[in-house]
Amino acid sequence: MLDWLIIGGGIHGTHLSLYLTQRKGVAPHCIRVLDPHDEPLALWRHFTANTGMEFLRSPGAHHLHYDPFALATFARVQSNQHLARFIEPYGRPALALFNAYSERLIERHKLDALRVQGRAHGLTRLRDGWRVVSEHGALEARRVVLCIGNEKPHWPDWAAGLRAAGAPVYHIFDPRFSREALPPGIRATVVGGGITAVQTALSLSERAQVTLLMRHAPRIYPFDADTGWITPQYLEGFHRERDYVRRRAMIAAARHRGSMPPDVARELERAQSVGMISVRLAAVQDADVWTQASEPPITIQLSDGTGHHADVLILATGFELTRPGGGWLDTAIHDHGLPTAPDGYPLLDAGLLWTDGLYVTGPLAELEVGPVSRNFIGARLAAERIGAAI
Repeated sequence: MLDWLIIGGGIHGTHLSLYLTQRKGVAPHCIRVLDPHDEPLALWRHFTANTGMEFLRSPGAHHLHYDPFALATFARVQSNQHLARFIEPYGRPALALFNAYSERLIERHKLDALRVQGRAHGLTRLRDGWRVVSEHGALEARRVVLCIGNEKPHWPDWAAGLRAAGAPVYHIFDPRFSREALPPGIRATVVGGGITAVQTALSLSERAQVTLLMRHAPRIYPFDADTGWITPQYLEGFHRERDYVRRRAMIAAARHRGSMPPDVARELERAQSVGMISVRLAAVQDADVWTQASEPPITIQLSDGTGHHADVLILATGFELTRPGGGWLDTAIHDHGLPTAPDGYPLLDAGLLWTDGLYVTGPLAELEVGPVSRNFIGARLAAERIGAAI
């Protein structure tokens, strides 16, 4: 039996595996990471490549290592200085630098050797731990940590209808979609109002005629939640609130959904001023797919009363706002009497313990960690909480 089984090998699961083995001294043969993808951070790499991201939104102190200064130290090594690009005032690192440092950590600490490929389908309580069932068999561990995110991209009803009709409409967060597979010179419309939509539109504008369709003018914030949510400045009041419906409302109010940092807004403005991108501020009312070979296949009716045509639509509309885990976690909650708030999210103690031997991080830990729970810094805060409790 393992001492630790981490379910999910993305940012949160990879960080926790590093933290437990290097900071808490867990022997490598006592810990495994169950993940459906071929390598650590697979979805992160695919999604960031799809959007054309150049710089992270998070500051340079937020990365895979538990030492906030570790990335800066890595960047100062002579062989890495060609990657050492940052955007001030918060030292946001280049994606290439972040990825190179992540690769170095994974290689140096042999984190890829901890992985078991598979997807969790069931959770059963044992006398002294848990059994996790996957399509490749079962794993048993004294402690299990759910480091899972929401993998369901949000498809508006009108877009789902287009997809069902066979239209060329894709979601940037669909693992099967690759931006590089799009033919050059097409008329592409990107739908969305936040940083992902703008980055996607900017990267596509180098090889396509791009329209960015936004429901609102740019919402400009440095980060997707104020930095006060990392410290007692806001978290003291958050934890004093014992009504979890109100806590959820505090989280929703704190997260700047559909926003972008100032430098991305400036890039969009420059691209628009030189005609690289056309921006339309309107919502989609309806959409149809056409079969005439001489016309673009997609026509859209907008809330401003006008129409719009496109060869291809790319959605940058985020993920569904539902609790991760789906049906198998619903079953586990029911079978084991796991406590949940009215929205179905776990009720946890300060150490992110859901019940004996079962911990969570990421979105599942939001009602305890707060609005930054999904982010890089949320992974570090969660690991520190779990580490302090064991």
